[in-house]
Amino acid sequence: MSLVIGHRGASRDHPENTLAAFVGAREQGADWVELDVRRTRDGALVVHHDPHLADGRPIAETLAASLPDQVCTLDEALQACAPMGVNIEIKNDPNEPGFDPTDALAAEVLAVAAASGVGSELLVSCFHLPTVEAVRRLRPDMPTGYLVLDPTTPVDAVRVAVEGGHAAVHPWNPCVTEAAVAAARAAGVALNVWTVDDPARIVELAGWGVDGIITNRPALALEALGRS
Repeated sequence: MSLVIGHRGASRDHPENTLAAFVGAREQGADWVELDVRRTRDGALVVHHDPHLADGRPIAETLAASLPDQVCTLDEALQACAPMGVNIEIKNDPNEPGFDPTDALAAEVLAVAAASGVGSELLVSCFHLPTVEAVRRLRPDMPTGYLVLDPTTPVDAVRVAVEGGHAAVHPWNPCVTEAAVAAARAAGVALNVWTVDDPARIVELAGWGVDGIITNRPALALEALGRS
């Protein structure tokens, strides 16, 4: 069975990456939620996709107390998502403000997750492979996911996942083929596909055996899969 994972919560029906979106995903029946984490100027871990706020301020250069009210902390998000599983995507891009080339950001995310006490299943992912590798070094028991556009180009992401001990590869929907799904399954690597809102495509991917479907519309995905 393919898991239904709310992309930034139930983000079609609520502002993305907000407590309302996470509660909405749970109410719609999502199995998991995917959310994005960044660090503020004063070291708070907050949930926000873009590196800048709507007014242009970089989150990495803004104090937590100065953020808009709807921007929640990672701990608040984890509490709101329980008992759903949570895919924590660490935003750590060398081309964005606040990039951390050390293991510190990974360690801070893991510390908040451990202290949350919610008991939900967790998976930590990132496009920046060294950050994913840092999570593996710091918490070998924490499942990790390598985020990519294409599962085979420019590198074989499944091979990278196997060699690094990562539990999953998270490719972009248009780049996913049946052959790529078969390769991941043969290697024992989970494939969680983002972001899929078309019912026919959801059914196709599930038929190929993907492990997770990351969608803005959990209720629609569940209906397409006959689970509503």
